[in-house]
Amino acid sequence: MSGLILRGVLAYLLGSIVASLLIGRFRGVDIRTLGSGNAGATNALRTQGKAVGLTVLVIDLAKGYLASAVLASVPLPFVPATSAAVSAWSVPVCSLAVMLGHVYPLWYGFRGGKGVATLVGVVLGIAPALLLVFLVTFLVTVMLSGYVSLGSMLGTLAIAVAVWLGVGHLSPRAPVLAFAIAAFFLIVYTHRANIARLRAGTESRARRLWLLKSSAA
Repeated sequence: MSGLILRGVLAYLLGSIVASLLIGRFRGVDIRTLGSGNAGATNALRTQGKAVGLTVLVIDLAKGYLASAVLASVPLPFVPATSAAVSAWSVPVCSLAVMLGHVYPLWYGFRGGKGVATLVGVVLGIAPALLLVFLVTFLVTVMLSGYVSLGSMLGTLAIAVAVWLGVGHLSPRAPVLAFAIAAFFLIVYTHRANIARLRAGTESRARRLWLLKSSAA
């Protein structure tokens, strides 16, 4: 159990390395005061340019992948081996912890991003098939509605449904399903302002991907 807690703490600290805020310090800006105010790759792209946006995206993806695919299973020095039942929760714990670190980073006053890119990296480390489910759901939603926020939330929900249906052939399935459900609620919570704008009809659309824009105009 101590090893599981330690892995969770390390994953949280890894998640707290928020690329947009780290790069912003070197550039003399706080991205949370620019554009949408979100410390994520999309806002970095819009306010700091393609190079910074791509760098932020890669780092956010990488830390999610490292948490679920490496940190969750790598042997830790001076930490005794745990039972198989406890070890089964290592991936979910590290995966959720790295997302929480990104959303509530220790190093930046607990004000980070929304966690979508980090989630994508996590899912890639768990099962690429689940990532495909997310991407298909995300793209179809954005192309039909124009709303990136809605695509992110429905894509995360699709991951939970896919795990429940057995996509990825994960064993045991229950720990990963618990993570997927928790991740969905976390993503919905971090998009609560977007949900309010969706209900009010004021949420911005990704017009380059929105296939129905001409008929809806």
